[in-house]
Amino acid sequence: MKKAIIDTVKGKMELEFFENDAPKTVENFINLSESGFYDGLTFHRVIPDFVIQGGCPQGTGVGGPGYAIDCELDGDNQYHDRGVLSMAHAGRNTGGSQFFICHSRTNTSHLDRNHTCFGKVTDGLEVIDLINEGDKINSVKIVDA
Repeated sequence: MKKAIIDTVKGKMELEFFENDAPKTVENFINLSESGFYDGLTFHRVIPDFVIQGGCPQGTGVGGPGYAIDCELDGDNQYHDRGVLSMAHAGRNTGGSQFFICHSRTNTSHLDRNHTCFGKVTDGLEVIDLINEGDKINSVKIVDA
């Protein structure tokens, strides 16, 4: 098993993956991370009590890796609770590199089984609340769990 460490200008978040529920989404995120894709990108969308979103190479919310992946919505862990890592997309099966992390469950239940949940913050949960729009992702490291 692998886990991710997202190092931001506001601190580090350690995440576990939902490999059984979203194996292709996890694999995509790991591949992008290991290639350095996320290093230096920003959180381009921050909505209080909703999500922090990053992974756009243009920093505008319209960019991606140049391909799309299918949504994986049938697993057991498809609920957007606080700290959940999920794929952003512009419609079913259009995700690529953009991801978001949920602030809370309050305003995210409509995302359940519409966006692929593929991990959860297990350490550094407080960093989510410190992130502002434009804050940089220093790196995303994949390590053995």
